[in-house]
Amino acid sequence: MLFFYNKKMLGETLLITIQSKEEVTYEDKKNITLIKDENGALVGLNIFNVENLKLDGEGSIDLTEDQKEILQKRLEKNGIKIDLEGNNDEFFVVGEVLSCEKHPDADKLKVTEVKVNEEETLQIVCGAPNVEAGQKVVVALSGAMMPSGLLIKKSKLRGVESNGMLCSKRELGLPQEEARGILVLDADTKVGTRVKDLNLK
Repeated sequence: MLFFYNKKMLGETLLITIQSKEEVTYEDKKNITLIKDENGALVGLNIFNVENLKLDGEGSIDLTEDQKEILQKRLEKNGIKIDLEGNNDEFFVVGEVLSCEKHPDADKLKVTEVKVNEEETLQIVCGAPNVEAGQKVVVALSGAMMPSGLLIKKSKLRGVESNGMLCSKRELGLPQEEARGILVLDADTKVGTRVKDLNLK
């Protein structure tokens, strides 16, 4: 479950993503929009007028236990019962680029194989000019909510499957230097480490 808040863009509105679905329908309740899949299962919520939660931050956020309790009571009052536990940090990990090849149908894209833990390697299409084999990088896994509100999901880029995203500082909401491209980490950074534990600046 992902929580997204951006007061400048959306005002006092909290967006909750439970699952990523292509085909959805919307049902309005009092200051709440329910987002459902084709089977009627709840996959997201837009909750308006959340001033009493006193939310802080911009983009993907975590809720305190007190905030979850207040929100849970509001949802239950409207007949909505869901588990509000969720952590977006688990979707951002250190990966190692094992290989980097030219995309067969796009000059500016590369097809990479990226190790994200001891058991798993993902194919990720990347357009950054500085991506190379051997780098340690930040990987947004499928299901990650970016600070911009973009939800990362499996996709095809010019016909090639991509399972995640290699991230730049800007995409992570960090100060961006003049150099463009993905953020390259120190070579000794351990694969699979949560990015939150790196204390990037």
